[in-house]
Amino acid sequence: MTGVTVMKERSTVYDLDGKVWGRMQGENRVPVPLVEVSPLFVASLLAREDTRFFGHWGVDPMGLARAVVRTAQGKQQGGSTLTQQLARNSFDSLGQRKSLDRKLLEVFVSLRIEKSYGKGDILEHYMNRIYFGSGVYGIEMASKVYFGKSASQLNLSEAAMIAGIIRAPTRASPFTNYKRAVAERDMVLERLKNSDCDWIREKYDLSPEAIEAAKKSTLKVVAAKRLTTQENYAMDAIHRDLDILLDDAQQDQGGLKIYTTIDPVLQEEAQKALDRQLTKVEARPGYPHSKRAAFSDEMRLAEQATEYLQGAVMVLDNRSGAIRALVGGRDYRESKFNRALDAKRQIGSTFKPFVYAAAFEKGMTPSTLISDEAIGRGEIAGAPNWTPDNSDDKYGGMLPAEDGLIRSRNTMTVRVGARAGLEAVQKVATAVGLEEMPLAPVSYIGTFGATLKDLVTAYSVLVNDGVRRQSHIIERVDNAEGEVLYRASHVKIAALSADVARTTTGVLAKVFERGTASAAKDLGWKFPAAGKTGTTNDYHDAWFVGYTPSLTCGVWVGLDKPATIVPKGYGATLALPVWVDVMKRADVDRYPAQGFKPSEGRRGDFVQGKKEGTPDEGGLRKPEAKAEPGLLRSFRQFFGGN
Repeated sequence: MTGVTVMKERSTVYDLDGKVWGRMQGENRVPVPLVEVSPLFVASLLAREDTRFFGHWGVDPMGLARAVVRTAQGKQQGGSTLTQQLARNSFDSLGQRKSLDRKLLEVFVSLRIEKSYGKGDILEHYMNRIYFGSGVYGIEMASKVYFGKSASQLNLSEAAMIAGIIRAPTRASPFTNYKRAVAERDMVLERLKNSDCDWIREKYDLSPEAIEAAKKSTLKVVAAKRLTTQENYAMDAIHRDLDILLDDAQQDQGGLKIYTTIDPVLQEEAQKALDRQLTKVEARPGYPHSKRAAFSDEMRLAEQATEYLQGAVMVLDNRSGAIRALVGGRDYRESKFNRALDAKRQIGSTFKPFVYAAAFEKGMTPSTLISDEAIGRGEIAGAPNWTPDNSDDKYGGMLPAEDGLIRSRNTMTVRVGARAGLEAVQKVATAVGLEEMPLAPVSYIGTFGATLKDLVTAYSVLVNDGVRRQSHIIERVDNAEGEVLYRASHVKIAALSADVARTTTGVLAKVFERGTASAAKDLGWKFPAAGKTGTTNDYHDAWFVGYTPSLTCGVWVGLDKPATIVPKGYGATLALPVWVDVMKRADVDRYPAQGFKPSEGRRGDFVQGKKEGTPDEGGLRKPEAKAEPGLLRSFRQFFGGN
């Protein structure tokens, strides 16, 4: 029929197991067939809105005459039949203007509806379409939101209340005006007792005693949790991706089925663990900043900036690039700023593994001796006056290169970077997704910014044998008819050689054994893992990014306006505890945490930036065996030989 609007249903969001995780877009509605609605609601609805529903042909002549006269006088008049209300709510051409023209058009559309559909169909469509206040449409969602039960389970008191708020859904909602909601219920029950409703009482077996008992009963409105997880950083990321993947028309139609990669267990733990740990930090004696506990409802409603300690968490499935958890702050209601996606913070020592990876590509090994002595003026090419020091102001002699990464030694890292070459380090950074590294020696110790998402994705390259997988939070989107609108492409790009990635991982695994993340054991961590802490100048940012063979998890802690968090606020003390709490919740059957693949001692000879596949498709190229000794080959690679 021309002009009819499609009954929009909120798009449904599913987690990685295909279970409903939330709803978005369209109207908050779950259509149900008439047989799944309590007869008590049908009785209440008819008593309240249309006692002659089964006897008229879409229009009540007495009510129509009265409405036409009063509308012509410029006065509002109700009394429309259910069919007329359905016509008004279903056809764009009718609009909402209160005029005689509209009333007459409404009549003709109602007659057409009655001619085309049965009474049961009209009732079903009406109950699924109508607005019931509090942002919900349809009887099923109204039942769940107000009473925490399906429409089939409503008792007479509950059914009468929901029917009573139809004419004033905003003002009569029990959430906004409980007394009026009760009064509307009582009015519906009184109408059920009137002689006009004799046939309704008989049809639905309602005795005067049952009606009176319902009137005396207490309404237990439960304010059930609505499936609107839009107050969530992960849902924010889903919205963003949908805006890129679908056009406005596809989204506005509603009824989409959005299959995401979210693991609800990890998502919930990431949110809780972050706030739990930062609350402990705020409780330290002499903590110098505002605390979240002081952030009032008035400040939230005024959308004031959160000056308390913030953080972000992201968990990535290494095997697919699927985002399993994404948290961009301590509370989405208090701050919509998604720090996991939008905050480019200085990454500090978390960049060091990629400096070492560049050197490993050139032939350096974990056992190569590197000086840990203080850097003298003029030693570093391109920065003659730069003399970075170690965070503990201590210096050693010649140490194995791996010690510089395990113990996060700035002097050793800078020398390793200088040996690899600034351009080689930048090439590795770009390949793993850290594309904003400046071509300057200070970059060796991470004095540039990146988002948590980019950093976590970069670390996943190390555990994926050098392959960079495109991170994603949406796996598939179907429309209301079941047609696939989008499916994740699972793009894979060669970033590092497999052996370099394994060698770097082997060193980072020792960070948990005797390095800056060794405290993880005391926090309850007991599985093989690799990772790196990060702390920026003056303790403005605290990081930890670590991984098992299955998952990579990154944590950032800091203030939105960079400032010293706490004295000696290292990544190991501020961010690592969050990482441990989140990763301990990972199901080991779903995310195995067995050991890492060992290095085979080969370097280089790979095509960087190519999609993985067969050699003819531009995939990874395996190096051919060479006759020259490994030592000579490493020497030639280090100095740029072929």
